[in-house]
Parts: sequence; structure tokens; C-alpha cells
Amino acid sequence: MFYINTLPAEYIEPWAVSLENRLNSLYSSDRRIAYFYEKPDCSTFRYRVYNMIQTIQDMDGISATYFCLEEINYLHSILDSINVLVICRARYTISLNSLIARAKNKGVKVLFDLDDLVFNTQKIDLILHTLDQDFNQEGVWDHWFAYIGRIGALLKLCDGCITTNTYLGDQVKEYHDIKTMTIPNFLNQEQLAISNKILKEKLESHFQRTDTIYIGYFSGTPTHNKDFAIVVESLIKLLEQDKRIRLLIVGYLELPDSIKKFDDRIEVYPLHDFVNLQRLMSLVEINIVPLQNNKFTNCKSELKFFEASIVGTLTIASPTFTYKSAINNAKNGFISNDYEWSEVLSKAMDTLENGEYEQMIRKAHSDTLNKYAWYNQKNLLKELMDF
Repeated sequence: MFYINTLPAEYIEPWAVSLENRLNSLYSSDRRIAYFYEKPDCSTFRYRVYNMIQTIQDMDGISATYFCLEEINYLHSILDSINVLVICRARYTISLNSLIARAKNKGVKVLFDLDDLVFNTQKIDLILHTLDQDFNQEGVWDHWFAYIGRIGALLKLCDGCITTNTYLGDQVKEYHDIKTMTIPNFLNQEQLAISNKILKEKLESHFQRTDTIYIGYFSGTPTHNKDFAIVVESLIKLLEQDKRIRLLIVGYLELPDSIKKFDDRIEVYPLHDFVNLQRLMSLVEINIVPLQNNKFTNCKSELKFFEASIVGTLTIASPTFTYKSAINNAKNGFISNDYEWSEVLSKAMDTLENGEYEQMIRKAHSDTLNKYAWYNQKNLLKELMDF
């Protein structure tokens, strides 16, 4: 494990701002974008709304703010004042139908923002299989058909769609004939601030570590059992062979019985806020991202790569669309097919001994800043005004 002394400041949700202050931000420019999200949270809202607004507010000539479900009546009242309305991963309601219709009548461009394959009910079998849901529970089908069907219905009412990657954009166009554009998930100002401090410590100490080697798995949601199963046998083999290795798991995961014999070498942490998560990621030498490879997972973002790279942690990921695009194999991380995890984990371990680790981390960090730093998204976000 790395020696890291930097501690994040006490976390406060940065989007917890009064409506009055948000409106002041919106009216700070003549060209305005309003975002709608049902209820602010630390997942999709943070990436697809908060990060976008934070970046837009640092741009000249454009301003933005967000509204949530309880503020929809107020959003109706200011439609004359905005140029673009972005509805992010929301479910159909009659009030949103009315909002979109009124916005279009007033000449406001209405865009839908998506970060997942959760709009086409024809993909439900694939989604439930990937997420390890119980097919025998009627409530599971009722929930997912309602959830996905309502998102798809609202998407069809909009003028265009913003997606996190082009693969997801192609799935949208297959579902509905609509214009799409790509704005990737990216790092916000708070993440970069703490991550820069952490990486500075690592570089100044020449990546000083303890004798223990940590492999990290950051699950995030309770739907990754099948993903973790891809790598579990390789992890067991490593744990048996090398007493230095420990696992650090953050988020929800049902550990299979086969690995529980190593309980004394497995550390499990609950979900953390996005600032403190950067510090947890920085503690491990190797970050693993095993994923099933199908249409659902190919729509997923590469965020587990760039959030690890920015704090100087090496990533091994399955070859889904976004991870193959982000990772230059054996240069800034590793790509592993399902049958290669033992071999690739060993290669990653070797970099800690042969001096290649720091070189790969520097490359990953540089690539991450170039592609995923908030300040490098401004040109893409300007396109929203003319999309």
C-alpha cells in the first residue's frame, strides 16, 4: 500500500445550493442552459449535471443551472429565459411531457442526456442477466419495464440526445431516429484538487510503499456479482501464491464463498463520497475493472480508469468499448480478456518490481488530464448551444 498523508477536507455536497443562488448563476449570461434531474445524487447527477454546470460556469458567454422534480413548476415559469433544456435520465411523467411541449413551442432546444442502456425495453433480458437480477420475481420485471419504458418514452419527445460514448449513441439511434452527440464523463474541480495533492506526494516519495500490495475493486453498486466472478479465481490464485497481497473492496459486493477463506486479507469499505473515494483509490497499487462484455457493458463509461489514473493507480480492465479506447495496453494500463486475468495480474505485479509502474502511471495521468479534465470539455459543451 502507498504512503499517503493527504486527507480530503470534510465533504459537503457542493451542489447543495439554494434555488436563489442557482438562478443568479443562470442569469449571469445571455445564453442559458437549464438542466433537469429528478433528485440530486452522487452518481449520474454528479457526472452528467453538476460537472457539466461547473464547467459551463467557467466559460465565457454561457451559463447554466439545474432544477429538480420539486422545482418543475418554477422551471415552467422561466422557459422564456433559456436557450437549451437538458433532461438527464428522467422518467416520463405528464408534467415533463407538458414541460417539453411548452419548451419547444417557445423555441427552446430540448436534449436528453443518457449514461446507460436504460431506455429500450427490448434490451431488458440482457440488462437483467448482466445485473444478476432474479428472473423469477414478478416485481423485478414490473420495476425494470416501468423504469426503462418511461425513460425511453421521454427520450422520444426530445430534439437530440447526449451520450457518454459513441457506442451508446449508436444504441440510441437504433432505438429512435434522433441526433446524438458525445460528452464523456470527466473529472470535476474537487476531484482534480485532491488528486493533484495525492499524486504530488507519490511523485515526491518516488512511489514509496509498504511491503503489502493492495488490489482494489470499486464496485459502486450492488449489481456487479457476475463481473467480479470473472476475476475471482485469478485473485484466489494470487492470494495463495503471494502473502503480500490484500484486497480492498469499496461498495456493494457479495463475496463468493470460495474467496472468504482469505477474509483476514480482505478489507471492505462502504460507499464513499466522490472526494474521499479518490484517496481510497490512491492507496491501492492495482485497480481491477472486470466486466462482462456485451451491449449493456459496452455502453458504460470508463470512469474507473480515469478516477484511478489521476491519483497514480494502475488499472486492469476488461476490453469493453470505452476501456479499450482509454487504455493503451501495457502503456498506461492493462486490458485483460476473461481468460487472461491471472497472466495480466502477474504482469501488473511485475511492474512494481521492474520500475515500469511509475512510467505507466505518468502516461496514464497525462492521458487522463488530456481527455478527462473538466477544463478540456469546454469546446464540447459549447456545442450544446448549436446542437
